Amino acid sequence: MAPINLADARTADAGWLGHLELGYEPRDGRTILARRRHQGPLLVQRSFHPEGPVCHSYVIHPPGGVAGGDRLQLEVKLAADSAALLTTPAAAKFYRTDLADAHQDQVFAVASDASLEFLPMETILHGQSRVRLHNRFHLARSARLCTWDILCLGRPAHGDHYERGDCTQDLWIERDGEALLHERLNLQHGDPLLTRPWGLDGHPVVGNLVATPAPDGIDQALRDHLGVPESLRLGISRIGDVLVLRCLGPGAEIVRTLLQRAWRFLREPVTGHAPCSPRIWTT
Repeated sequence: MAPINLADARTADAGWLGHLELGYEPRDGRTILARRRHQGPLLVQRSFHPEGPVCHSYVIHPPGGVAGGDRLQLEVKLAADSAALLTTPAAAKFYRTDLADAHQDQVFAVASDASLEFLPMETILHGQSRVRLHNRFHLARSARLCTWDILCLGRPAHGDHYERGDCTQDLWIERDGEALLHERLNLQHGDPLLTRPWGLDGHPVVGNLVATPAPDGIDQALRDHLGVPESLRLGISRIGDVLVLRCLGPGAEIVRTLLQRAWRFLREPVTGHAPCSPRIWTT
């Protein structure tokens, strides 16, 4: 895994840097957070073991919002045979700016027979925000992954309809150096992609879930399990052994609920662990 270049971040001309490195290792029948190093406002206070072998960690950004020029950087490494579930206690908020872009770079390395679940709360993109989101997952041959993201374009209930918003989201997943999935989404206010039926069709919330390795036939089984949710548009596809779920909806809560249902259905077939929701999801 190529490390994030801190020198480049320090020469950025504006904003705060939040950098967090986490390393997980198996020990005495369970996974522990063996390495934790942070700089600036990004941290994990403690980890939990509600289900024994899997380590649950909550990534916290105390300021609560990201302004123009800020950079958030997360690096996570899982050693062989480890298992970790990472989530966040609250939504990430990217504020309006007339300054430099805000950046969030997240890189994950998952070794052989290790299992990573990265299931953050939603990301809210305020109107006039300028945001660059990069997620990279480097998997060993027998590694397992389940991850999702939820993007909210503005806050329509508060009169924010993402005016002059500009976001680029890049997702890269590879296994042993071979690309499994590479997607790039450009979300600019006024672009037909946001309003046309072949794009977001006016929906303000976009949700995606990716799971690998997905057993044969599980895509259809998941489709039958979820049905056709009211007020949501849903698509499930399979690329090799990678399952991709995409949905569009009117609000974050309904999309998050759908992704949680999908994750609970997929968790044991993909990761080998029975469903065990992080406690913070219900507090």
